[in-house]
Amino acid sequence: MAHISVDCGSPSLSISLPGIPLSVLSVPMEDKYKCQQCRQVLRKPVQAKCGHRFCVHCFKLLTSSGPKPCEACRQEEIYEEPMSILSSDQAFPDNAAGREIASLPARCLHQGCSWTGSVKEYEAQHEGLCDYEQVQCEACKNLILRIEKERHADRECEARTLNCKYCKVSFTYNEIKAHDETCVKFPLQCKDCGKKKIPREKFNDHSRSCAKSKTACPFSEVGCKAVIENGKHSDHEQASTMEHLRLLLPMVLSMAHVRVDGLGAVNWQEDSGCLYRAPEEGAPGGARAASATVDVDKKVNALENIVCVLNREVEHSSVTLEAYSHQHRLDQDKMENLGNKVRQLERMLTMRDLQLAETEQLLREMQFCTYDGVFVWKISEFLRRRQDALAGRTPAMFSPAFYSSKYGYKMCLRLYLNGDGTGRGTHLSLFFVVMRGKCDALLKWPFSQKVTLMLLDQNNREHIIDAFRPDVTSTSFQQPISEMNIASGCPLFCPLAKLAGKSSYLRNDTIFIKAIVDLTGL
Repeated sequence: MAHISVDCGSPSLSISLPGIPLSVLSVPMEDKYKCQQCRQVLRKPVQAKCGHRFCVHCFKLLTSSGPKPCEACRQEEIYEEPMSILSSDQAFPDNAAGREIASLPARCLHQGCSWTGSVKEYEAQHEGLCDYEQVQCEACKNLILRIEKERHADRECEARTLNCKYCKVSFTYNEIKAHDETCVKFPLQCKDCGKKKIPREKFNDHSRSCAKSKTACPFSEVGCKAVIENGKHSDHEQASTMEHLRLLLPMVLSMAHVRVDGLGAVNWQEDSGCLYRAPEEGAPGGARAASATVDVDKKVNALENIVCVLNREVEHSSVTLEAYSHQHRLDQDKMENLGNKVRQLERMLTMRDLQLAETEQLLREMQFCTYDGVFVWKISEFLRRRQDALAGRTPAMFSPAFYSSKYGYKMCLRLYLNGDGTGRGTHLSLFFVVMRGKCDALLKWPFSQKVTLMLLDQNNREHIIDAFRPDVTSTSFQQPISEMNIASGCPLFCPLAKLAGKSSYLRNDTIFIKAIVDLTGL
């Protein structure tokens, strides 16, 4: 036996791993393929001097600190020195066992994976690459399926790095929400004007210049409690002129009263419910009284100017209000005229819709109409129509009208797909109907022409035919006084059984019915 040193420093992935898990094999495991150290399927097997096999990885670990006795020899009670001493320079690669193991059938051990192949293919193509293998996220350290790794990194990982979409600074997912509360580029919306996407760093400037931000009325010092948008102060002052005057009046009167009292020789004033005499001119308090009088004069003059301005505003507001009232009356008249025009157009539209419906009906009749007494009626979607008849939704259906000639009798057919009368539930019932035409006054009555009804065999072999001559005493064949006469015909025209299965009368969910009116004598 040639002894060679086992090199375990190869960069190959398979050399750096212990044995292949037993569950990978699709067949029962034979002991000769089992590593004596890790008890798994041999990976890159080596055979020791004593004959026992080990994974090259396991053998390296086992002999890394020097020669060791073979525990497998001891368990099998065949221990014998020096044969049972394991040494890194006394083993050789067991290529024969490696080839046998490589050809064994294998399957993926991860739940959800359906891969199968050989052990060789498992090591080369699938191990460490399975989409259903659990791997660790580098950021959050959680275990996830490899197939979900990319989605987890992009959408779910709590430790993933994101860039703030406003200021472009990088944060972790857990930090990004808190950053939104302080980001200087974060867009805010002005609650007053509704403007959106105002960066937080510019929001204060916007609030100061916003036309719809609200401030107190200039007359708040005299009692006005209104809070007005920046651009509407003049509108408020015009609309509240009378209210502002009412608030100013007590102050004006008070100032005037104080002025008159200040000029009198003797001024009796009230303080805390007691009267006292004000100092006379030249007395010790005279200078202070004169100064107070000057201040009062200034305030009165200022208030008089305000009253003049307010009077002009009242006059302007009155003129403006009258103009608005006049314009409002004009607008009301215009709206009333427009409303009348809309109602007129709606009536015209309704009439056009009726005319269009009549035209469409006439076109449908002309499309299928014949003028030679012969009419073929194609009935498609037979099974659906029969179900409607069975359910009672549409028990009967009428054909388009046809004529005996251009100015002759007007007629149609009436079909009961689930039968009528004695044929209900067992037969198709087919009836002939005389309709009111435009030239009935020129025709011979009662209607007496022979009528032939046919269910066509689509193989052109054996048509179902029924014919009759009208009973001239029946009201069904007299000159119509309503849209159509009472139908007359064949309640037992065709057994429904003939339409079952692969019937030549029913093809592609379609049947054909033919009516022939004998024109002899017309």
